Amino acid sequence: MTGVTLNKALKRYGQVQVIHGVDLEIEHGEFCVFVGPSGCGKSTLLRMIAGLEETTDGTIQIGERDVTRLDPAKRGVAMVFQTYALYPHMTVEENMGFGLRMNGVAKSEIREKVARASEILKLDTYLKRKPKALSGGQRQRVAIGRAIVRGPEVFLFDEPLSNLDAELRVEMRVEIARLHQEIGATMIYVTHDQVEAMTMADKIVVLRDGRIEQVGAPLDLYRDPDNRFVAGFIGSPSMNFLDCDVVDGRLRHAAFEEDVASPVPVPAGMVRVTLGIRPEHLQITHETPILDVDLTEALGGVSYAYLMSPAGDRLIVEERGDVRSKEGEKVGLSFYTERAMLFDIETGARLRA
Repeated sequence: MTGVTLNKALKRYGQVQVIHGVDLEIEHGEFCVFVGPSGCGKSTLLRMIAGLEETTDGTIQIGERDVTRLDPAKRGVAMVFQTYALYPHMTVEENMGFGLRMNGVAKSEIREKVARASEILKLDTYLKRKPKALSGGQRQRVAIGRAIVRGPEVFLFDEPLSNLDAELRVEMRVEIARLHQEIGATMIYVTHDQVEAMTMADKIVVLRDGRIEQVGAPLDLYRDPDNRFVAGFIGSPSMNFLDCDVVDGRLRHAAFEEDVASPVPVPAGMVRVTLGIRPEHLQITHETPILDVDLTEALGGVSYAYLMSPAGDRLIVEERGDVRSKEGEKVGLSFYTERAMLFDIETGARLRA
């Protein structure tokens, strides 16, 4: 069983600490995604697991082995980078088998492993082509194939789809998810795109400033975030946030004609809180039109209306059906209390019942 365990993993460059004592357990066969904004430390953490960055303190285990101080080549991992890094003068077959050839593996074994990987990745008809004769998606599949032939214990992906256009990204997401199902290996994937994280992961690790904010299954993080940062980062479009006054246990904001019920009891002495509501849990009404429809995005089966409250807060509302809001009109707003969330306005921590 080959999982990955980080125990108080820490990374420091001189006096600057960028990874702050990360504890994490990734089970054998899991597809784990590191997600977070640029500069949060997700690629650094991946490179520490790969051995491309030295771990300042703490330990990293792959399976039962402590690999913290091992050379990258001895860790049993294979990495797929953002850039394809293919040799332009070599064919697909030669690129995929190059690492094995450098390690002195027999030609017959190389051919067998390359044939197997190319079959999995639907590259068997392209083996004699050179990279310049391939599309971006095909080149990335060759890079993944090069990792597969090594037979690693753990696959590491560092934003492998960033250089692809939107259509190819969707196609490659499906390809990588299918690959994971087929070979069942442990995979760790870094992305800043939370849509990729939601659609591909068994487990998501949300990072901010070198620390883990929350770990969990995609829908668990979406439905039950621990804090405002996770609630706002997971979900597209993002969750709406309104800073409300607390009056007699109810919430007051200019976006609502009357004070509204709080989704959970507000702690005694707390006079202001942040109300969080996802776009699909808001509903446009026409009874008390106090918000301006600033912009609408019609995407076919769904539209997004961008509203402006009298207090200057922007809200996004998901609309379905044949009747949609129009730019320039005034509307009212209601929400499903049981689906809303409450956050501490100072710390961002979730307030629970």
